Amino acid sequence: MRMSLFASSRLLTPDNPAMNEGREPALAREIVDRSLYMVLATADASGQPWASPVYFAHRDYRDFFWISQPDATHSVNLRDRREVGIVIFDSTVPVNTGQGAYIAGVARELPAHETGEGVEIFSKRSAGHGGEELTVEDVSPPARHRLYQATAEAIYVLDEHDHRVEVRL
Repeated sequence: MRMSLFASSRLLTPDNPAMNEGREPALAREIVDRSLYMVLATADASGQPWASPVYFAHRDYRDFFWISQPDATHSVNLRDRREVGIVIFDSTVPVNTGQGAYIAGVARELPAHETGEGVEIFSKRSAGHGGEELTVEDVSPPARHRLYQATAEAIYVLDEHDHRVEVRL
């Protein structure tokens, strides 16, 4: 039996105006805040899927930033198809107790002139986790890496029946 964090909540659907009355928005924020990695799902021009774990930082739970090489498969895929799926979850919890934030959105490589704020957000979080601080030069040509941004169009968590419920953060 699944241990639910929503034992007392009623079934919520995206059409239900009570969408944000339960713990769902707080749960989604908590999952994003405590996780270091997200699984980024992309697809190439033919639709062949590719999933990659990437360290991330976020702005307001809507914009997610990561650093990658432009020739990585997921980076190449974004040139042909901007749509992405993202899952953020804690893989260390006991079986049947896990929760995740499921995100549908669009992503892109940020051009050098648009990287300032994203690099600052990413660097602050990275430094807080023992990583390095980066500069715009670190993610601009001819550097090895680039800054990418995914913008969430919808964010979901699971309700007590294991159905995805859209949350507004």
